[in-house]
Amino acid sequence: MPNILPTQAVPDFTVPLIDGGEFRLSEQLGENFTLLLFYRGVHCPICKMQLRELQRKLGDFAQRGINVVAISMDSQERARKSSDEWDIKDVTLGYGLGEDQARDFGLYISSGRPDSEEPAIFSEPALLLVKPDQTLYFASIQSMPFTRPPLDQLLQGVDYALEHDYPARGELAKSR
Repeated sequence: MPNILPTQAVPDFTVPLIDGGEFRLSEQLGENFTLLLFYRGVHCPICKMQLRELQRKLGDFAQRGINVVAISMDSQERARKSSDEWDIKDVTLGYGLGEDQARDFGLYISSGRPDSEEPAIFSEPALLLVKPDQTLYFASIQSMPFTRPPLDQLLQGVDYALEHDYPARGELAKSR
């Protein structure tokens, strides 16, 4: 599984949006960052809580020049169900992320459990902050659905990073 290191280029990708149109990373980079929130899908109650929190904090991200998109491997129907049932209508919601695209980001992939609402395959959660030059600044890539990074802490970190021109960390991870 390839890992993108901080300061390295993030692959460009396109996913359809539930309200029509598409999200293409290279065309929708934020002034300071782009937050890519990869979520498991409509079957995940922890994703529901995380995306509801994101909905409440969209203005905080926008004030900091951060473009936000939440993305899953769900179908359009399942992604629309997430938006409607979770009351996250203001969150830009992409769907149909392909398995190869998910692997390009180093996301963990799981198979659905028998007799569950899980799809056959789906990605586990991740948060990535991408700089306007389309390089990775921050990554939290998880193999399990629980223990998500608190968005308030992420916002505090962004404030510090912007105020102090704090560099991306972890760029030497594969140097040996």
